[in-house]
Formats: sequence, C-alpha cells, structure tokens
Amino acid sequence: MRDHLYDHVDFKLAELEHRYGPNVHILANPYSLSQLATLCAKETIQPTVNQMVVAIYTDLVKVVLNAEFPRKQVSVPTRMIASNPRGIFHGQVIDPSVRAISVNIARAGTLPSQVTYDLLNTVLDPRLVRQDHIIMSRMIDDASKVVGSNIGGAKIGGDVDDAFVLFPDPMGATGGSLATALKTYKEKVPGRARRYICLHLIVTPEYLRRMRDEHPDAVVYAIRLDRGLSEAEVFDTVPGTHWERERGLDDHQYIVPGGGGFGEIMNNAYV
Repeated sequence: MRDHLYDHVDFKLAELEHRYGPNVHILANPYSLSQLATLCAKETIQPTVNQMVVAIYTDLVKVVLNAEFPRKQVSVPTRMIASNPRGIFHGQVIDPSVRAISVNIARAGTLPSQVTYDLLNTVLDPRLVRQDHIIMSRMIDDASKVVGSNIGGAKIGGDVDDAFVLFPDPMGATGGSLATALKTYKEKVPGRARRYICLHLIVTPEYLRRMRDEHPDAVVYAIRLDRGLSEAEVFDTVPGTHWERERGLDDHQYIVPGGGGFGEIMNNAYV
C-alpha cells in the first residue's frame, strides 16, 4: 500500500494568450515581470543588474524544466525509513538521465548560460550536461542597421544527439544571432537534438516572426513581449492578431520599451 498522489504531476504554464503559434510561450508571471521592470530601469546599475539576471533566469529555467523535460517514477527512501517502513517517497520527478546542453552566446548570454548550466546539473546527471560557447557579433551597415550576425569563434563540446539544447539569451530582438546559432547546430554539429529551446527576458514580434520563418521547430520562452512601436490600435489586440503591424524594434534594432543593450550593461563595457 502506498499513496498515489504524485504519480502524475500536471504542470500548467501561466502564459499570455497570443497568436504566434504553439511553440511560443510568453509567461504571465507578476513576480518575474516586477524583477524585469527593475532590471530594465534607467537607474539600475551593477551589481544589481547581474544579480537580477541570475534571479530571473533561475526561475525561467525552472519553468522550462517543469514544462519541457520528461519525468520518471521513483521510490526514494527518506531518512524516516530507519524508523518506519513507509518512509519512502513515491512519485514523479524530472528524469535525470536526459542529455542537456546550455549554449553561451557571448557576451550577453554568458551569465544566463552559466546559470542554466549550473541549474541543470542539480536535477540531471551531470555527466549528461555540458555548456558550449559561441562568440557572436552583429554585422552593421553604413546606416548602423543590423544586417546579420557573424560567428567569430566557437567551442562546441560534442554532438547533440537526443539532447535538449538550450539558448539562454536575454534579448530576442532581430533574431539574427539565434537564427545563426540554430543553423550552426542543425547543419554542423553531429546528431539530432531532441528539442531546441530559446530562453529570453524580452522578445519582439520581429524576432518571433524570424523564428517562425527560419526555425519553426524551436520553442521560445520569454518573460515579456515588447511591441512598443506598434500602431496605436494594435495595443488593444491579442498579440499576433495583427502581427504584420506589430513593431518592437527602433531603427537601430534596439527593443522598445526594452532595457538597452544587455551585452553592454551586463559587462559594463559600452563598445
């Protein structure tokens, strides 16, 4: 005889309604939104910036683990087993025998990737977890407009066969960096990944459109959607209803309202 209460643990995402497709999850989390508002505020500086990035990403990764990763049934004796034969927990936990890879897209993604990597190691078998590194830079035209992304270097530690590949990058702005990174993994890294998951603080409609067009299999999680430069009548509609009229990027491809360039802010290096 045992309790079956935790045999099937249903996890339900709290997310906003939208029309961007089933692979996009814009979370409805007041606590994370509060933290993100403070993080993006003009007066917020180091060390608060990085402390809040760590806090927000810790919660975001936990959401992804709950929503995306497979479970298994376990029977774990507790410390009470010494005095009572019923001192055993029976129930579902995240399956630790899953491969996972956190990809650091330097430089804004460096700290979020480290947070992700460390957290994965607490619930998965650490022998199945790794962190890869990609040096990425925007390509700018004469008008200071972003026209693409270039990989300056990479350290990829093996294949991706049957692995969850996570891209924790704060700003989903144009999608250029993520699209290039995803293409690299799909075309140049051996193996077939189980799933590609992008984890962001903020995304724009432009970014989501690019993901839909170039990588429709990628799953996107975001704390916030910013479409602050859209036409006025768009603001009262469900996101994605008038996708072609939604705009979150200014002429220099920075997010509005956004929070500035996170690569610069997180590293206190404005070059």
